[in-house]
Amino acid sequence: MKDLEKVVAVRDRRFLLRVETSHESEDYGMYEDLRNEIWDFPDDRLSGARNMMCENVFHEGGSLFIGAFVEAPGGGFTADGKNLVGFCYGFVGVRDKEVAFRDRTNLRFYSQYAGVRKAYQSYGLGIRLKEFQREMVLGLLGVSTVICTYDPLTGVNAHRNVHHFGMDVLEYRVATYGEYGGLLNRLDVPTDRFLMSWDLDRKAKKPAYGLEAALAAPQPIVAGYRSVKGKTSQLELEVVRATNISVAGDTLLVRIPLDFYRMLQETDVADADVRRIPVDWRLATREVFQGFFARGYRVIDFRKANGSVPSNYYVLSLKEYS
Repeated sequence: MKDLEKVVAVRDRRFLLRVETSHESEDYGMYEDLRNEIWDFPDDRLSGARNMMCENVFHEGGSLFIGAFVEAPGGGFTADGKNLVGFCYGFVGVRDKEVAFRDRTNLRFYSQYAGVRKAYQSYGLGIRLKEFQREMVLGLLGVSTVICTYDPLTGVNAHRNVHHFGMDVLEYRVATYGEYGGLLNRLDVPTDRFLMSWDLDRKAKKPAYGLEAALAAPQPIVAGYRSVKGKTSQLELEVVRATNISVAGDTLLVRIPLDFYRMLQETDVADADVRRIPVDWRLATREVFQGFFARGYRVIDFRKANGSVPSNYYVLSLKEYS
């Protein structure tokens, strides 16, 4: 059987990435505890510990739990809730319901959760977890396609999924999860998502395009800055000034906020005009993505432009890149 764990070193720390194989239901509670700590939305929970155990591919199901455990100060790893600092979870499903499980090539792995404890988010564990998940989905499950969703306004996820792994955007989904709160979402901001596909057999290639030329050309999102009294301090936030879906060109840039998670939290105040800032971003980018996807554009990359004012951009193109 393929090796179910590996140790990775990042700067001054070492982490154990490990597939959960336990047949004891109490060993699964730590995943739900960490999920709730990261997302802080108790209404959106994982299955109960007993059901998670039964779901595991090493028990009766087709789910895969992977944990990241930090090394103890004196050395050594203990795979328990105290040392669990990140995890990812997903399960095997099918693309075509008529074919179902009759054809192995119809299988795909749905990656539902990937999260890292706040104190360890600077160690690149999100990428390390997904890389290990890729190894396990291919080598252990024999599945070569992963699908997932993520909020297109979150640059950290866009960089990982689009720029680093070269995932493909399949479609734009409106208000996918209904009302969804917690630290990383807000009940009054629609839960739009990109549906992504990751071909695990394909090596990601960086498409060739002129970033500087695209930055100088007209863009679909025109943004500026506004000083607002946020939840914790006075700060400058990116705001949408206008949209223009009539612009054209082989390569277009769609701007999103530098830190949408911070924007959600800082604008969670009584002032309705301030609260609306992330909603405006959602509705503007929804219009742009839906409009340009309908015209045949597709996402080919995600970049952070480090000019005098750093900005996050999706790169859209009419050209096909493989």
